[in-house]
Amino acid sequence: MKKQIIMIFFLFLVACNNQTDQTVFGLVIHGGAGTITKENMTPEKETAYINKLTEALKKGYNILDKGGSSLDAVEATIKIMEDSPLFNAGKGAVFTGAGTNELDASIMDGNTLQAGAVAGVKTVKNPISAARKVMEETWHVLLAGTGADAFAKEQGLDIVPNVYFQTEERFKSLMKAKEKEAEKHGTVGCVALDKKGNLAAGTSTGGLTNKMWGRVGDSPIIGAGTYANNETCGVSGTGQGEYYIRGSVAYDIAAQMEYQQKTVQEAAQSVIDKLTNRGGTGGVIAMDRKGNIATPFNTKGMYRGYYLNGGELTILMYKE
Repeated sequence: MKKQIIMIFFLFLVACNNQTDQTVFGLVIHGGAGTITKENMTPEKETAYINKLTEALKKGYNILDKGGSSLDAVEATIKIMEDSPLFNAGKGAVFTGAGTNELDASIMDGNTLQAGAVAGVKTVKNPISAARKVMEETWHVLLAGTGADAFAKEQGLDIVPNVYFQTEERFKSLMKAKEKEAEKHGTVGCVALDKKGNLAAGTSTGGLTNKMWGRVGDSPIIGAGTYANNETCGVSGTGQGEYYIRGSVAYDIAAQMEYQQKTVQEAAQSVIDKLTNRGGTGGVIAMDRKGNIATPFNTKGMYRGYYLNGGELTILMYKE
């Protein structure tokens, strides 16, 4: 009898180990949606985007592969894109109409539903890290403006002069936008699923070119540009923030999964269809707790990529 009990226990351990080995983990990212076409992309610029998106995916995947948390993976992945002038987040953020750079970011833990965000910050090198500090070091969800900048400094985050974010290309975009009064740009985001089955999502942006100073879009708004819940999915959006706020786009995807039993692909596409019908443009990345991914958008292209265990690192840019 004792031998039988030992054998049963041994088989149980083997089954648990096999189950752990089969757990899906990985991440999906976006670097903005808009008029991204093959015709407008030089080979050199295309290579630069592919390389940076690949670097970001590998950074987050390596964290997850070593047993790190989805929150750590999301923050580290987004920081790679914030530090690159290729994207409208952190370095390379677009200009306001007043000629300054005001950045927004948010992060959410799908396990606890805790969230943090900053809006209108001007001196934090990596707004996604400031957003996480708000989540973990305060009882608030969103800090804005000079208060958020001061908090980030108190927390020991990297502080830079506002000119750090500025690039010549973004300044030219401002001049062009002031002539047209209608230039829009994207955002960066990440959704990750770790080996423990926890989802996390984060989004970071410089907003819209030539926006009114003080304008806040969807990226720092939980439920609009960012949402994560282990019971449904993690979401990060990119597009015209005002439409995302009005439609509670990120939460709408999770709600359709929870209340209508839709798949992540069905729910994400449904929300983008509604966005289109309302006159908005953009896209989302979403991942459910089983590692299923959706990346619908209604623009000409969206920088996006994903990397799941057992699969290949994939980068996509144009409308298929």
